[in-house]
Amino acid sequence: MNRSLRPLAIAAVIIGTGAQIACQGSGPETARSAPSAGPGDYIATAAAEGRFPLAEAGRPAAIHVDPTAPPGVDRAAASFRDDVARVTGTAPALLEGELSAAPPAGPVVIIGTLGSGGLVDRLAQDGVVDTTGLAGRREAFALQVVDGPVAGVDRALVIAGSDRRGTIYGVYDLSQRIGVSPWYWWADVPVDRHQELHVLPGRHYEPGPEVRYRGIFINDEAPALSGWAHATFGGFNAEFYAHVYELILRLKGNFLWPAMWGRSLWDDDPRSAALADEYGVVLGTSHHEPMERAHVEWERYGEGPWSYEENEARLRAFWREGIERRGDHETLVTIGMRGDGDMPMSEDANIALLERIVADQRAIIEDVTGEPAAETPQVWALYKEVQEYYDRGMTVPDDVTLLFADDNWGNIRRLPDPGAEPRPGGYGVYYHFDYVGDPRNYKWINTSQISRVWEQMHLAWEHGVDRIWIVNVGDIKPMELPISFFLEYAWDPDRLPADRLPEWTRSWAAEQFGAAHADAIADILNAYTRYNSRRKPELLSPDTWSLHHYREAERVLAAWRRLEQTAAQVRDRLPERYHDAYYQLVQHPVEASANLNALYVTVARNRLYARQGRAATDPMAERARALFERDAEITRTYHEEIAGGKWDHMMSQTHIGYTYWQQPEENVMPDVEQITLPEPAAMGVAVEGSSAWSPGDTAGGADLALPAIDRYRQQTRRVVVFNRGRTPFDFTASAGEPWLRVQPGSGTVDLQDTLRVSVDWDRAPSGTHRVPIEIRGPDGRAATVTAVVRNPASPDPGTVDGFVESDGYVAMEAEHYTRAIAGGDLEWLRVPGLGRTGSSMTLTPVTHEPLEPGGSSPRLEYRMHLFEGGDVTVYAYLSPTLDYDDTGGLRYGVSIDDGPIRVVNVVADTSQPAWEQAVANNIRIGRSTHTVDGPGPHVLRLWAVDPGAVFQRIVVDTGGLEPSYLGPPESWRRP
Repeated sequence: MNRSLRPLAIAAVIIGTGAQIACQGSGPETARSAPSAGPGDYIATAAAEGRFPLAEAGRPAAIHVDPTAPPGVDRAAASFRDDVARVTGTAPALLEGELSAAPPAGPVVIIGTLGSGGLVDRLAQDGVVDTTGLAGRREAFALQVVDGPVAGVDRALVIAGSDRRGTIYGVYDLSQRIGVSPWYWWADVPVDRHQELHVLPGRHYEPGPEVRYRGIFINDEAPALSGWAHATFGGFNAEFYAHVYELILRLKGNFLWPAMWGRSLWDDDPRSAALADEYGVVLGTSHHEPMERAHVEWERYGEGPWSYEENEARLRAFWREGIERRGDHETLVTIGMRGDGDMPMSEDANIALLERIVADQRAIIEDVTGEPAAETPQVWALYKEVQEYYDRGMTVPDDVTLLFADDNWGNIRRLPDPGAEPRPGGYGVYYHFDYVGDPRNYKWINTSQISRVWEQMHLAWEHGVDRIWIVNVGDIKPMELPISFFLEYAWDPDRLPADRLPEWTRSWAAEQFGAAHADAIADILNAYTRYNSRRKPELLSPDTWSLHHYREAERVLAAWRRLEQTAAQVRDRLPERYHDAYYQLVQHPVEASANLNALYVTVARNRLYARQGRAATDPMAERARALFERDAEITRTYHEEIAGGKWDHMMSQTHIGYTYWQQPEENVMPDVEQITLPEPAAMGVAVEGSSAWSPGDTAGGADLALPAIDRYRQQTRRVVVFNRGRTPFDFTASAGEPWLRVQPGSGTVDLQDTLRVSVDWDRAPSGTHRVPIEIRGPDGRAATVTAVVRNPASPDPGTVDGFVESDGYVAMEAEHYTRAIAGGDLEWLRVPGLGRTGSSMTLTPVTHEPLEPGGSSPRLEYRMHLFEGGDVTVYAYLSPTLDYDDTGGLRYGVSIDDGPIRVVNVVADTSQPAWEQAVANNIRIGRSTHTVDGPGPHVLRLWAVDPGAVFQRIVVDTGGLEPSYLGPPESWRRP
């Protein structure tokens, strides 16, 4: 079967229909779709011929677990029993012992593992159950309805796994299909009741995962998760980890790096490690915790410095205890060494020393296990400075997995050469949804776009990284959405091509909240993660969004307000039982993020108003304080009202008041200003697009000029008339031409009023015009504002091809190309939703060699109309991808018409400040200069050079580009 054609999520094959299901499953193959809300895929809620009655009239089929099944299967079966009870209201009978000794009166679900010597093996030998595709595979499973499997049992549903986790996944897959979300406990997702549950005819087969180890890393867990865990369980003990293990398995993961700051899973509660092995979860330790020892254990039991050069004997003994304690549990042993407290081991990469450390660690492993070191899975994490050892040629034995890492901000630093010889240990990636460090912590709320996660992990997958995918998830909550995506994508990346990303989000929303509102909820999820990824909340400040140019701050807040209103409207349409889960997964991140952005913009306005002496200064300060208080109230709601207070402490991460990379001890209200106003009225005037104001900046005769209004975009510009005293005043506003509208033309100003300036295009003459607008206030004093109106005779809006220059620039989203030229095995790929303002374009395959731009080589073309010739500057906005192939950069080319191609390397500057700017802004902006022959139509060509470059937008500055965070709005183009 072509795996790339299978649908997303945990797809399976349905083989045979009707009477065939009792035999070997021969027949046509069809693939089933993604999980849906409630029963779906191979589950129906009505009886029909050939269907297996998992529950009929509320009476569920009995459950039998093969007595020979490995540990963990019993736990999964018990969970499944609870899940059926959640759906039907009745718990199934759990049959013990040999099934043939005490057969049930009705249908039965048989759960077993191939190769365990039990009932499933006997059924396979007798030809009753088809185990094709299970033997020799990892974590595969099949579900099959059979007739008469044993004496006294008329019909059964057999869940057979290729190994213990395969069986566990088969059980949890069935739970998910009957409508129990993996997040039923961690996010209080409700379960819809059904009295009828029937398994569709056919063999439902899942051939297992593509990535061997798929897991999460609980990290930076204070104060949120730690406060919650202590209040709920008394600490990070076995009761806590039981819920973590179950979640990982329900999401079809299998690997965990446990919480580690001041904590040790092994030492705090020895039951936790044994429980992980019983559940079937593989344990490891993080990138700076070698040999199965938690970081805090050296603080508790170590003697002397954490230095192999100074303290070798004690470190060897310490590490030996970790391997001895491991016993025969299934683990991934981290080897190597970093400095104490997640720091570099030394200033320079001492390769000889680290090679000796690795050799000594492997000798310990061999001595303790009595087997060659290669028999114990090991991983060397190339994190931060450790990658320098690898780059400078240090090697480890081929059986050790090389775990590459991102830059802590979602950009993978290095990947293997796709043409390299396979190595037995393979490769892995350590990724981040949460981080503590430069340029600033981000821990509070989800800021990860699944489209960006897809794009980076797609790079990894295409480069042969298939041994380990592990992601730093911080406190687990509120990373539910990206955790689900990461682990599902790791199961089989080929099932989820870029164009199915919107479908995946809708499917996830439907699984949590039902299909009726899945589209709206998916739109909300996609929008809030886009907005939060533009600049992480901890990096926001009053200076982030421009108050003056392109109405940026206003547009950002308007988008958040619309999203918040939509989220509230959807909540009101959902049944009440969904409200707790909806608040956690959807409404809270929207409300909290919208409020935070409003706080910073309000503070910025307060400070601006204070400089201008506006009467609105103090009210704006009060609004800022109210928004700060609302932030605390939103947190209180999460802690005290949601799910009966179940998640108290979980949103206690500070996020306001950063002064450097580390978090503040408590949220700190930004400074606001208050002023003393004179009693008499005094008029002030400010205009859109400028920091200038009258009378402050016009006392010397400076002009207040609005940005241009043109016939293509037909903008409405704004003028603010504000009071600088305590007494209201009347004003009038009049334009110098009858076709220029100013509304309102008069009024009374208490604090401030906004005037809207527009053009009657049916009456406006051709050409460019500067039209004065006179505004008169108290004592007959007047201010003059100039409106620039551009009404060119050509090009005609009805016939123009491409974008049209306006305001001294042309801005184009990368996805809105005129032509995409690739050729051969190369294709241009649109990644939906990836970007600060739109979707992105990249070239595939990403493993292709660098290209020479020019001629017929791959390019994107953009038609545009400019009104003047001369020099222009082209800014290309790219995702902040790194030089993961170590080829010296990430390059692209730009040309206009037949002009020369300028090649730009967006990672040429490898300095720390350049990297910090790129990740803080979540963009890299390349710059090139070109000469345009004259006015009229032109073609900009964006040439592919290095694979992996992800283009978000292009801005051509013809002389009028103003500074802003997101760049100017997209230019007008004919629909």
